[in-house]
Amino acid sequence: MPTRARQSATYDDLLAVPEHLVAEILDGELHTTPRPHPRHAVVSSRLGGELTPPFDRGRGGPGGWWILDEPELHLNSDIVVPDLAGWRRTRLPSIPDEAFFTLVPDWVCEIVSPATERLDRGKKLAIYARERVSYMWLINPIAETLEAYRLEEDHWGLIATHSGDVSARIEPFDAIALELWHLWGRLEPLDHEDTK
Repeated sequence: MPTRARQSATYDDLLAVPEHLVAEILDGELHTTPRPHPRHAVVSSRLGGELTPPFDRGRGGPGGWWILDEPELHLNSDIVVPDLAGWRRTRLPSIPDEAFFTLVPDWVCEIVSPATERLDRGKKLAIYARERVSYMWLINPIAETLEAYRLEEDHWGLIATHSGDVSARIEPFDAIALELWHLWGRLEPLDHEDTK
């Protein structure tokens, strides 16, 4: 019996997914994942809260960015929803009226979980590299790690890996120091020696 060619998922397929799921189309396949776990949500909310004043609004930092939670990106035939993304305002002077973005962001951040890590590190990293996203962060709230990557030619080059309760300046937001213990949901570091 002849085999049938797999039919690519459409935007209508994505729109039919229940609202309690995050839906993406990667390499023609519809992928759904549950809404984030509370630890994931804490990291995402706190990271956005740390980056928005200095980079989006220019308070205590250089400004010049749009920093957004879970934007829907239409990148060729792929529909991707990173946890956070940023565009330099020199490339995106104003937010579009459509419900999604077609302009590739300058930075994306994926907060990995056991349910999403395979897609985040696999298909999504490949899509972001293909589309020429300049910077990519992968954050694991369980392991308390932040990996920062810069696009070099056509592959990701690791800039740095930070873990635990450190304070770090991380590209492309190295104008400020991020206190990572805040991302992990703590008000102060567990071991004050680690922050030095």
